[in-house]
Amino acid sequence: MLRKILTAIVVIPIAIIMIAFAVANRHSVTISLDPFSSNDPVASVTLPLFALIFFLLIVGVFIGGAATWLRHGRWRWMARRLEAWGRLARDLDHKKLSEMTHTIPFARVMQAGADILAGKVRGRVVVEIG
Repeated sequence: MLRKILTAIVVIPIAIIMIAFAVANRHSVTISLDPFSSNDPVASVTLPLFALIFFLLIVGVFIGGAATWLRHGRWRWMARRLEAWGRLARDLDHKKLSEMTHTIPFARVMQAGADILAGKVRGRVVVEIG
């Protein structure tokens, strides 16, 4: 309920401002895509000024979102590696000590974890003990 109230407090004023902006800037403008002929452009579009500004704003949001998503790719990759490491640790924890016939050297377990983090191991890691 509180979330709906806060959303209304934020969205309603923004909507009022956008409507007022659209009404104040409803005259048409011609966008020319021909840099050589300004009098008789080959490619041009005539649309209201507010539509152009809203369109450019939306395009900017998409470009910014894509740039952020691409920039955080390394963190998503690291999260996948750490998830695989967690699965390995859970698989080791679920084995009972009484079921083990031999002990895995600690260095071997650490090397397996390093391989997972380095991306040398793909997919699900299953460790069989005993």
